[in-house]
Amino acid sequence: MAEPVHPTAVVDPGARIHPAARIGAFSIVGAEATIGADVEVGHHCVLGGRPQDLKFKEGTPSGVRIGAGTVLREYVTIHRATRADGWTDVGEGCLIMAMSHIAHDCKVGQGAIIINYAGITGHCEIGERATIGGLTGMVPFTRIGAYAYVGGVSKVTADVPPYMLVDGIPAVAHGINVVGLRRAGMPAPERRVLQDAYRLLYRSGLTPQRALERIRSELPTLPPVVRLVEFVAAARHGVCGAARRGADETGDVTRTPESEPV
Repeated sequence: MAEPVHPTAVVDPGARIHPAARIGAFSIVGAEATIGADVEVGHHCVLGGRPQDLKFKEGTPSGVRIGAGTVLREYVTIHRATRADGWTDVGEGCLIMAMSHIAHDCKVGQGAIIINYAGITGHCEIGERATIGGLTGMVPFTRIGAYAYVGGVSKVTADVPPYMLVDGIPAVAHGINVVGLRRAGMPAPERRVLQDAYRLLYRSGLTPQRALERIRSELPTLPPVVRLVEFVAAARHGVCGAARRGADETGDVTRTPESEPV
């Protein structure tokens, strides 16, 4: 049976470590850390590091919280919050792949997947079961809605509504994340209604406010539709735009989720 604390690990006496936790080789555990039962600390991750924010005041009491069942792979960095008693939160059951970065004051919902080399800057929010593609960057304070899918090497400069599939530089909406919603068990009738909501929001030529009015008045009041409307209505910096019909940002013809069966 492996030792609970590897001989090469450096653990501060002030750290609170459950007897059923395991501390791996070359890990460094600081005095303020709390590590619960069945948690395994591997090598070469940095959790709770000093925020990369020039306004941060040294000594500010803040931290990082990681939910049960979340996996952090090699060289992941997650920085603590900038405000006193604040937290950078990663929910339960997430997968944060190697070399990804989650900056200060971010909130990551349960079941989210962040793929290799993604850069999540300060104060961003990622909804439950959302996926962020590899090498993607997000500007500060942007939000990714629940069950959204952001394609790899994208640049997210505005909020991404729930259930959307976006891609590009800047990231634009190509349709509903049909595959992800099928995998999540969303019934086909709800997926069809979300397709209708997508067309009103992105293909009708209406302003977002007018599109929301039509969604509210014309579509069934299903929970996913309510979530979509509330997210867009709360967007402080706008939502991502629409892809040009039938073409990606380089002009190449693409098959978008609109053409896929729901």
